Amino acid sequence: MPDYSLREVISTLGQSLREYRTTSIWTPFLVTCETLIECVIPFVTALLLDQLASGAGMGAVWSYAAALIALALVSLAFGTAAGVTCSVASTGLARNLRHDVFGKIQGFSFSNIDRFSTSSLVTRLTTDVTNVQQAYMMLIRTAIRCPLMSVFSIVMAFVTGGPMAVIYVVVALALGYGIMRIILVVMPVFRRIFRKYDRLNDSVEENVSGIRVVKSYVREDYEKDKFEAASGAIYHDFVHVERILAWNQPLMTMAIDVIYAFVIYFGSRAIVSSAGRLMGVGQLSALVTYGFSMLMSLMMLSMVFVMVTMAGESSRRLCQVLREEPDLKNPESPLMEVPDGSIDFDHVSFEYSAKADRMALDGIDLHIKSGEVIGIIGGTGSSKSTLVQLICRLYDTTEGTVRVGGHDVRSYDLDTLRNQVAMVLQRNVLFSGTIKDNLRWGNPDATDEQIVEACRLAQADEFVQRFPEKYDTYIEQGGTNVSGGQKQRLCIARALLKNPKILILDDSTSAVDTKTDKLIREGFKGFIPSTTKIIIAQRTSSVEDADRIVVMRDGRIDAIGTHEELLRTNDIYRETYTTQNKQSHDKAMQAMSRGAGADVSGKETSHE
Repeated sequence: MPDYSLREVISTLGQSLREYRTTSIWTPFLVTCETLIECVIPFVTALLLDQLASGAGMGAVWSYAAALIALALVSLAFGTAAGVTCSVASTGLARNLRHDVFGKIQGFSFSNIDRFSTSSLVTRLTTDVTNVQQAYMMLIRTAIRCPLMSVFSIVMAFVTGGPMAVIYVVVALALGYGIMRIILVVMPVFRRIFRKYDRLNDSVEENVSGIRVVKSYVREDYEKDKFEAASGAIYHDFVHVERILAWNQPLMTMAIDVIYAFVIYFGSRAIVSSAGRLMGVGQLSALVTYGFSMLMSLMMLSMVFVMVTMAGESSRRLCQVLREEPDLKNPESPLMEVPDGSIDFDHVSFEYSAKADRMALDGIDLHIKSGEVIGIIGGTGSSKSTLVQLICRLYDTTEGTVRVGGHDVRSYDLDTLRNQVAMVLQRNVLFSGTIKDNLRWGNPDATDEQIVEACRLAQADEFVQRFPEKYDTYIEQGGTNVSGGQKQRLCIARALLKNPKILILDDSTSAVDTKTDKLIREGFKGFIPSTTKIIIAQRTSSVEDADRIVVMRDGRIDAIGTHEELLRTNDIYRETYTTQNKQSHDKAMQAMSRGAGADVSGKETSHE
C-alpha cells in the first residue's frame, strides 16, 4: 500500500468536510475569543486584590465583581458555542468519511478488493473513522485552545511579573521537548497496532462466518487460542505505549513544582523586600494562576499529540481507500445497450496478479451464439469460474479480448453490461430481509406475480409456500434459516427476475437433487429461450443436454462438443461421467457405436 504524505492525507480527508467547513472555521474563532477572555480574568482579579491591599472600599469590589461576572458569562457563551460547532463539525466529518469510504468500496473491482482484506476494510470504516473524528474534535478546539492559552498566559505573565516570567518560557520549551520525544517513540508502535487490529478482526470474521465448521470439528479451544494470540499482541503493544506515555504526568508534575517553587520564592522575596512596591500580592496570585493555566494547557496538548498520532495512522489507512483508483472504469463514451447474448473469447489469457507463477487462463478461444446453452465442466482449479467472471467484467483480461453482443466488454457502461449478465455465484448470498426483498435485488420493480413465477421456474415456490409468512418470511443474515438447496433456488429466482441476455450458473445447483436440477433447466427453455445460458457444474447430468459442453483443464480448453461427442473423444469428460454414473459405461458406448441413437443422457441419469 502507498504511504501518502501528510499533505496528501489532509487534502484527501478534507474533501469529506463539505457542508461542515463553516462550523469548522467558526470553532477556532470562538475558542480564541473564549481563551482570550479567560486570560484577562486573572489580570482583573489581580487588580482587585491590589486594590483591596491598598484599602479600596466595597464600591471598587462591586465594580470589579461585575466585570468578572460579565467576563465569565461571555467566556461561557463562547465556550458553549465552540463546543456545539466542534461537535457538529467532527461528527459530520465522520459521517461523510464513512459515506465516502463505503461508496468508494462499492466502486472497487474484485482486484481492488483483493488488495484490502475484508476485516481491514471493516476496521477502517469503524475504528479508523472514530479515531479521526476524535482527533479532529481535538484539533479544531483543544489544539487551538492549548497553544493560545500557553502563549496568552506567558504574555500576561510578563505583563504582570516582568522578567520573572522567563521561567515560564524555559519550562515550556523543556516540557515541549520531552513530550515530542515521547511522541516520536510511540508513533511507530501505533502503526504496528493497527496492522494487528486487522489480524484480530480477521480472526473474528473467520470464526463467526465458519462457526458451524468450528463446532462440527470441536475446534473451539483452538480458535480461542488463536484469538488470544492476536488479542495478546495488541495488549502488549498498548502496555508498551502506556508505559512510555506514563512519563507525561511526572514531567508535568515536575514542571508545575519548578514553576511554583520559583514564582513563590522570588515573588514573595520581591514583595517583602520592596514592601509591595515591585510586586503586589495580586500580581503574585496572577503569576501562579497563569503558570497553572500554561502547564495545564501543555498537558492537554500532550494528550492531543497522542490522539493525533494514533489518528495519523488511521488517516493514512482511510486515505489509501479514498485514493485507490478502481481498476475497472467506464470508457469515455460507453455503450448503453447490449444487442444480444453472443459471447466471444479471442485469444484470452488472464492472471490475477503480476506476481502469479502462471496464467489462470491461457489462450482461450471460444465463440458462443446468442441463446445457446453452454455447459462448462472441469476439475477443481481448472479456472471455470474465472472464465465466466470475465464476461460481466468482474476482471479485465490480461491478454486478448472478450466480446458480448459483438462489442468488447470494455466498451460498455459497467452497469449496463452487468444488468444484462445475471450471475448466480458459487457461494450464494442472501441478505437480511424478507424473501421478497431478496428477490427484488434482481428487479426492484418486480410485481408479486413475477416473483412467484420466477420462484416456480427455480423450483422455489413449493418450499416458500410452506413457510407461515410465505414470501414475507424473514431471511436471517447470510440466509442461515434456509437450507443450502433452498438458498440456491432463491438465488436462481433472483437472477431470473433480471430477464438477462446472459445467465450464468456457477455450480449453483450443486445442493439440489438431480430431478430438481433438471426441472430448473427445463423451465429455462420456456421462460428465457433467447437468453444465453452458461452452466458450470461438477456433475455431467447438469450439462449433458447443453448445446455444447466445454471441458476445462489447468486454465485451458481441453475439448468442446456435445455430450455424446465428448463421451467418445475426451478422456476427462468420459472419466467424470463414468465415475458419477452407476450403470455400465461400456453398455452405453456399445449402444452408441451401433448407431441406435440411444439417448445416453436419458438412460444414464445420475442417482446422486
